[in-house]
Amino acid sequence: MTTRFFPRNLTVLALAGALYPGVSTAQDPELRFGGRVPPEVESIYDSGLAWLAQKQDNAGSWQDNNQGSGVTGLCVMAFLASGEDPNFGRYAINIRRGLRAMITSQDAETGYLPDSMYHHGFAMLALAEAYGAVDESLLWQPSENEKSEKGRSLGEALDLAIRCAATSQKKNRWGGWRYTPDASDADTSVTGAVLMGLLAARNAGMDVPDETVNAALEYMRRSTGRDGSVAYTGGFGGMGQSMNRSAIATLVAAVAKEKETWEYKATLDHIASRLEHDESGHYIEYFRYYMAQALFQGDYDSWQKWNAATVRQLEQSRQEDGSFNGSAYSTAMSLLALGLNYRFLPIYER
Repeated sequence: MTTRFFPRNLTVLALAGALYPGVSTAQDPELRFGGRVPPEVESIYDSGLAWLAQKQDNAGSWQDNNQGSGVTGLCVMAFLASGEDPNFGRYAINIRRGLRAMITSQDAETGYLPDSMYHHGFAMLALAEAYGAVDESLLWQPSENEKSEKGRSLGEALDLAIRCAATSQKKNRWGGWRYTPDASDADTSVTGAVLMGLLAARNAGMDVPDETVNAALEYMRRSTGRDGSVAYTGGFGGMGQSMNRSAIATLVAAVAKEKETWEYKATLDHIASRLEHDESGHYIEYFRYYMAQALFQGDYDSWQKWNAATVRQLEQSRQEDGSFNGSAYSTAMSLLALGLNYRFLPIYER
């Protein structure tokens, strides 16, 4: 029997609706909690998680062409996204090992989560999503054949990661981020990844400087054109037809509660009017990951259509062992593209 974890905030709202029918949860319950998860999604997800659990190394990481704290973070989020209990569920040990691996890899002085600011952003996002859901008294509890150790708490690791992002941004003339913490240039892809980590940390109750978030949001706005296209670097207007960048810009604006801006409306229209678009090569998982969240935040009907098509695509492309391309990164990203069918991660809330 599959054990699913019900996050505290969702449980409270569900009980409120059951006990006090007159209490409004501010949005359609189906939109917030979802309906029945399609069996195809359950099948893809269960086989994918089983493969990820098998491929995790003893240190808690996943060895991959894109290995680093960010890939570990994405894998941890894949487990959490479907409601796996991080404390006593079947994959609780895998989740805790992954969190410990990220914290152990973190620079204790700078707070940097290696091996790039991409990784830093995704790892920070994973730590924020786990914060409050994982019992800290169990986090450093050794499993069988593991030696006992004690490291930073999730809150301490998150605080360090936030300070690293803020310090890095102050060195950047554009107000965003690039690949290294000391970079003076920025791009909207890396900036989006770091900004999502910061927004998730803020939503989790961590102290995130407003000036850090606002400067990054301003960089994203300056990079957006009237047609909803988003520039890669430079911070001036939009150019090109990258659906990835438009989806990232849509998502960060939605989570930052900037849906009234013309930039948000332009990028949302850009992606919602191109549901048939498909990426190829190594960008496809990245594309699906951001499109799922951006459409769900902005246009629920479009998300439903896009989700149904994505389920069919992933059914056809998954391998017999449950993985996607035999890669931890590809598998985690593919599963997370379906994560909104469950709606357990706090960052998925509208």
